[in-house]
Amino acid sequence: MYRTAIEKLFEWKMSKRRKPLIIEGARQVGKTWLMKEFGRQAYADTVYINFDSNTKMAELFAADLDTERLITGIELQAGHKIDPDNTLLIFDEVQEVPRALTSLKYFYENAPQYHIVCAGSLLGIALHEGTSFPVGKVDFLKLYPLSFGEFLTAIGKERFAKLLEARDFAMIKSFKQVYIDALKYYYYVGGMPEVVQCFAENKDFNEARDIQKRILAAYEQDFSKHAPNDIVPKIRMLWNSIPAQLAKENKKFLYGLIREGARAKEYETAIMWLSDCGLVHKVSRVNSAAVPLKAYEDLMAFKLFVLDVGLLGCMTGLRQEVLLEGSELFVEFKGALTEQYVCQQLKTLEGLGVYYYTNDRGSCEVDFVVDTGARVIPIEVKAEVNLKAKSLKTFYEKYSPEVAVRTSMADYKKEDWLTNLPLYAIEQIVKTAEG
Repeated sequence: MYRTAIEKLFEWKMSKRRKPLIIEGARQVGKTWLMKEFGRQAYADTVYINFDSNTKMAELFAADLDTERLITGIELQAGHKIDPDNTLLIFDEVQEVPRALTSLKYFYENAPQYHIVCAGSLLGIALHEGTSFPVGKVDFLKLYPLSFGEFLTAIGKERFAKLLEARDFAMIKSFKQVYIDALKYYYYVGGMPEVVQCFAENKDFNEARDIQKRILAAYEQDFSKHAPNDIVPKIRMLWNSIPAQLAKENKKFLYGLIREGARAKEYETAIMWLSDCGLVHKVSRVNSAAVPLKAYEDLMAFKLFVLDVGLLGCMTGLRQEVLLEGSELFVEFKGALTEQYVCQQLKTLEGLGVYYYTNDRGSCEVDFVVDTGARVIPIEVKAEVNLKAKSLKTFYEKYSPEVAVRTSMADYKKEDWLTNLPLYAIEQIVKTAEG
């Protein structure tokens, strides 16, 4: 399975300013596989240490954090000498031994010749819990479920993925049915690596659904195992309310949908916990359209999406037959799957700030507004080929962005002020905007 993140790892390896690297991401998005695959491709030797229930390593890091002593201990564990130039050190489930996280500072300062990559399912939470963690002494890489482009490659349609990257929209239009069919599969299967791999091998939707159920069950177990006892029920209720939140016409998060009379302050910690785990994307409202958008963020109004469109479909009990019914899948529960899909693809694009816009009266709403660092791009998401975009037009007339995008099942077309970008090409939004 090809993951584009591996290119980032090769860049990291060659960087003169390389620091120990931490890969962040939800459980089961493929962090361990990615680290091992990188080691296999890029190094003569890989030393893999899993800190989960590893008392030897916990004891090694419990004493002083002298890097020479630590390397000696790791060599004893590995059973051979470590050549810093040709060995990748992998620290997995590193949040289980917070001292191992702290040690990265000393590796950076005193032994920068070692190539160290770390990951952990609940690292986001570990970093918030006062772990002695030296910001500025490590590099970060976020890993998400497979994007639609990666999914195409995984199911044997690599040439079609390359065509999207080339943005050859005339050729893409000729093969649009291939993209539409693959997108339907992606809505159902999603991008969790184990589910994609199983589907790529067997094309069995029932088996894919069974794995999704297993992943969701593992997440529920994580709530009980790792979250503070007093917020576990709140996390569960909040997590289970997300499909209903997204089924509304206006997808702004409402605490009242969790339970009647629910208040923001009761659930703030639960939202932060799910967000730190990488299980939800919190997309805040902005009330203006200048760079940087973060300066106009309204922290009280937001939408919550889950990490994967396939898991959302599983949570809602999306039926397999819907795949066969024309464009029914794209409008299923008020286009929630489509908005989830677009959010998920935007999140995989590095350096992109993702928000949504409503004016103060609430009469104009733009589904997503992204900040590339150089420009603001408003995006109207259409689940069908219905191409009315009144809110987008209002936004354009008020703020005059260089590019305005409507994404739907319609073909690519650049009009006067508007670019129509097919849903299956949304990953190309920044490159398309740059011309």
